[in-house]
Amino acid sequence: MTTTSDERRTDSGIDLRPVYTADDLATDGFDPERDLGEPGEHPFTRGVYQSMYRSRLWTMRQYAGMATADETNARFRYLLGQGQTGISVAFDLPTQMGLDSDHPRAEGEVGKTGVAIDSVEDMARLLDGIPLDRVSTSMTINATAPILLLLYELVAEERGISSSEISGTVQNDILKEYAARGTYIYPPQPSMRLITDLFAYCGERVPRWNTISISGYHMREAG
Repeated sequence: MTTTSDERRTDSGIDLRPVYTADDLATDGFDPERDLGEPGEHPFTRGVYQSMYRSRLWTMRQYAGMATADETNARFRYLLGQGQTGISVAFDLPTQMGLDSDHPRAEGEVGKTGVAIDSVEDMARLLDGIPLDRVSTSMTINATAPILLLLYELVAEERGISSSEISGTVQNDILKEYAARGTYIYPPQPSMRLITDLFAYCGERVPRWNTISISGYHMREAG
């Protein structure tokens, strides 16, 4: 940010006034009902719940991925038994890159940084015994986020749980993968198309799913 005695400008080139009043809001066309709303109501600028975390505690979940679906499932069951209220899945690099575990490029990487998921059967074992209509799932997955979410949906469907009942998050932040981690499959433009397609899909079919989790940490660490 640059600052002089009478000028303040952010690094993004946005001019800031020294102080803002209700008159400024009116001049800028601000409508409190439309642009601010009440807590728990659209456009959710005052929180998605009326009383937020005074009445609804944060979901507690530990990031975990233990090489195989069965091992990871055992870990999740243990954590839920200790009072954890959600699960957070760590995937291995081949899964992040859309490679089967027997692909030549996956050699030496299978199950090393998280769980290997190659099929809907793997996903079913990963989630065995976990009530998907009551436990939310965070999946740290980007390039293959649409595929992993589909596998999750199929497991829920097999159990008689509709897509509208499941809840969770996919990271789905491919620009960070492209710029900082290198774990992308397609160039930025088609990757962004997949991201926004998932927004539209979940808006219609999986309304309780958070479709992106922007990660600034990776960008910072990559310089």
